[in-house]
Amino acid sequence: MNTKLIEWVLRVSVAGEFLGHGVFALQGKEAWIKWIQELLRVEVGTATTLLTLVGLLDLLVALIVLVRPIKAVVLWAVIWGFWTALVRPVVGEPIWDFVERWANWGAPLALLLLLGLPKSFRGWIK
Repeated sequence: MNTKLIEWVLRVSVAGEFLGHGVFALQGKEAWIKWIQELLRVEVGTATTLLTLVGLLDLLVALIVLVRPIKAVVLWAVIWGFWTALVRPVVGEPIWDFVERWANWGAPLALLLLLGLPKSFRGWIK
């Protein structure tokens, strides 16, 4: 099978995930604000500001993955996707909410593996 096609499927998938999460964050998704408050012990205004910043970062990740996937950004997508899936049971949601979101980190991980793991620091940023 054509690896370029697989790469594009993964790029669109990862970008879609981060675009969707970014839009939800910019809309101030209430549950996410409460999770931030609970995890960081901050007031609602601070949690809302942090969520807005996360939303903007998510949109930037989506754009970079679509336009030119920088491996460091794709690695961030793996880590952030894993954390945002894991946060569900951390805040009291069922473990299945974590399991259901394995693709949130699995798709960026597959993309990173397809792109190739860099052998040097410079390889992460080009």
